Amino acid sequence: MPAKTSVVKMLVAPEEKRRIAAAAAASGMSMSAYARSLALGHKPANIEGLSELDKVFKLHADQGRLGGLLKMLLSNGERVRAMAMGKPMATAVIEDTLLDIRKVQEELRILVEAVTKNLTANRN
Repeated sequence: MPAKTSVVKMLVAPEEKRRIAAAAAASGMSMSAYARSLALGHKPANIEGLSELDKVFKLHADQGRLGGLLKMLLSNGERVRAMAMGKPMATAVIEDTLLDIRKVQEELRILVEAVTKNLTANRN
């Protein structure tokens, strides 16, 4: 990319400057880069929702790990030991928890796909 040596000045009202600064920040860009991008016909990506999306990804991963641990617990003979000790209810609770985890994981997967699709569409 060639060095940026030319200056383009533009006058804006204070409220417009505030709005431009907010939009640039939401796109993760400086005001200069944001204005240049728009002037050249590019649509800057809005990154405001990305921190929330990161939280969704972490939650999804945490649930996957929890589900894996519960599945391992149930498949390693713990179910038999619990039932032998007269604790079939504990096993049922664990199985219900696994089912709930799977449901939430599917909801999260659908949400992540929708957000990703929306972010991709906004970049084009």
